[in-house]
Formats: sequence, C-alpha cells, structure tokens
Amino acid sequence: MKNLSLNLIPCLPDDVAVNCLVRVPRSQHTTLSLVSKSFRSLLSSPLFFTARSLLHSTQHILYLSIRTRASTLQWFTLHNNHHLIPLPPLPSPAIGSAYAVIGHAIYVIGGSINDIPSRHVWILDCRFHRWHPGPSMRVSREFAAAGVVDGKIYVIGGCVPDNWSRSANWAEVFSPATNSWEGIPSPPEIREKWMHASAVVDGKIYAMADRGGVSLDPCSSAWESVESELDLGWRGRACVVNGILYCYNYLGKIKGFDVKERLWKELNGVEKGLPRFLCGATMADVGGKLVVVWECQGNATEKGKEMEIWCAEIDVNKNRDGELWGEVCWLNNVLSVPKGSSIVHCSSVAF
Repeated sequence: MKNLSLNLIPCLPDDVAVNCLVRVPRSQHTTLSLVSKSFRSLLSSPLFFTARSLLHSTQHILYLSIRTRASTLQWFTLHNNHHLIPLPPLPSPAIGSAYAVIGHAIYVIGGSINDIPSRHVWILDCRFHRWHPGPSMRVSREFAAAGVVDGKIYVIGGCVPDNWSRSANWAEVFSPATNSWEGIPSPPEIREKWMHASAVVDGKIYAMADRGGVSLDPCSSAWESVESELDLGWRGRACVVNGILYCYNYLGKIKGFDVKERLWKELNGVEKGLPRFLCGATMADVGGKLVVVWECQGNATEKGKEMEIWCAEIDVNKNRDGELWGEVCWLNNVLSVPKGSSIVHCSSVAF
C-alpha cells in the first residue's frame, strides 16, 4: 500500500483497512463502493483482489450464459443465490464456443459466426466484468472440447482435419505464461470434429464425440479411447465435484461416475427436492458444491410466454458404502426469460 495512499478509514493505516475490507463478501461490494471514492478506487484495483487471494478470502461465483429466442447471447452472474445480474455483452458472440476458466478469467474459445468457424478467443475478467480479446488459436474451431490442467487450457477437436495445419493442430494448448498456443500431436484415428461434452477428471481431459470419446493425459501426452461404460452413460453437460463426474440419466435423475470404481451411481437424497431433468440441465462445481441450472415453463405475460431459469446448490458426498448422497442446500427461481431461450454454459470462478 506504500505506492497507493487512499486514506480508506480515518485513524487506520491503509494496510490495516485493506486487511479488513478484503474480508467483506463479494455480494456486498456494490454497497461498499457507495461509501466513498476511496473505497470505489480500491474495489476496482488488482491490489484488492490480490489481497483477497493472499488472505484466502476469495469466493466461488457462478457465471451463466443464455441464448435468447432472438439468438442473442447474454451473460449473467448469480447474486446472493437469489437472482442473476446481467453483465456486459460479449463483443462478438459465436455459436458452439468452448469455455475454460483460469484464475479470475473465463475464456470463450472459437465458435462459429455466420456459420464460419473462428480462431478468436475472448476473455472475461470477472473482477471488473470487462471483456478483452485473447490470443487467437492456430486453427478455427466450433463445438470443440476444452479443459484446464496445471493452469493451461487444452482444446480438442472442433475442426475437420482435412489439411496439414488442421491435422497438426487438431488439439492445442494455451499457456498463460507465454500467452500463446501450441499444437499437440494426436493420432489420426481419434480425430473427430464434433465434441458435445468435456471434463477434467484426475488430471485427464475427456472429450466426448458423437462416436465415442477420447482422453488426453497432458503429463504423458498419452491419448486413449474412452471406455464404453463412461461413454454410454455420459449425457448432457456434466461437471466434476470431488473427483466424481456428475450428469443426468435418461430418466432425468442425477448420477455420478466414480472414476476409481469405473461405475455409474445414482445420487441419492435429492428426489423430493429436485425435479426430473427430462429436458436437460447444466452443472458446475461451485466451491465443492454441485450447482444445477435448468429451464422450466413460466407464466404468460403482456410480452408473451416466459421461461424460468432455476438454480439449486447440492452438497454431495460419498458415504462409507461408496454410495453417492446429496442434500439440497437451496433452490430458487433466479431469472425469467422469453420462451425459446436456452442455457448455453455455466462456470464457477474464484476471486
């Protein structure tokens, strides 16, 4: 604080004042910024978030993107578990982008614009809710798989390997340290274009294609085909919580894949608290809790029929018998949107 004198709290050194203020929950920062110009300056400085990280005061916040009936992509963040707050729009929205989170940033990777795949990357700085362009990939992609291992982003598929460049760069890795992308060698027999789901489990990136899936171990650079048990049971947009891959089955119930036992198990204890996700759901690991977001029928208004976006947080664990159990912590209707809207993606960011 020696280079930044803010006189935050009278009679207190700025270092002590910052130590106090960084402990205020993220949900109260808007109110905190109204106290004074000095408070607003502090809340908009990287120093503030660095101090929060050093003092282990970071919080896990849910971010959500929704495509409306008019094909407009809107971004939101969850506030106090009760409602979604709109964010500045993505400058160049695409269809079929891949998503990854590193630190306080969400990376929106590739996608198609006017049916043309893109190499571009956009980054949302979640501290200040500002978009800025990132380094472009080596090849254009749409509907690719993405995952983060050891602070690097791995992107797989989403392009047709019909020439040397797309074959050599069918998979790429981005390093924030060098701020650049590099191609990853991949065997020709595994190269599919369309990826409908991805996740990172035990340091391996799983990419699910229309005809089976593949996994990449970045430590050994080894590629493998995904086993049939995992492939046949993986449905929709999944997430990993405490080493268990969660998604929903054809009956709309949540289930988890235990990687160590190589077995799918139903999540018990949530039957009465949650609906059946027959129309799908999107999931995220938010601070070790399973958060599920889904769409359901809303009410008719003067502007037309609406849909409701619902969100639930579930405390999940595995008991001594190896069974998966969950307890619904809270469940809320967090947003009303025009009928025909759909959830695109949700991510958890800690800052």
